[in-house]
Amino acid sequence: MTYAVIRTGGKQYRVTPDAVLTVEKLDAEAGATVTFQDVLAIGGDAGLTVGAPTIAGATVTATVVEQNRGAKIIIFKKRRRQNSRRKNGHRQHQTVLRISAINAV
Repeated sequence: MTYAVIRTGGKQYRVTPDAVLTVEKLDAEAGATVTFQDVLAIGGDAGLTVGAPTIAGATVTATVVEQNRGAKIIIFKKRRRQNSRRKNGHRQHQTVLRISAINAV
């Protein structure tokens, strides 16, 4: 299998074996193995297989490299001529994964 399309955290990712991927935070420790059941498509030498909506029995396994936080995003709100300003920052929690295997049935 050359690549797969998985869904996690409300987003879709195109993954290949040994790829490093940053996704929304998953509840797993560093070094743990995570299995994704929501495989939407698998492509390879035999062609593309698209699920409706997912491919039954197909899985993608990954190893958690680390848990970290993304870059800071500044939220600045200003109401002109009102002397009203608000500044707030946010850093999203993320999980870094290394894809180990793509399994199709």
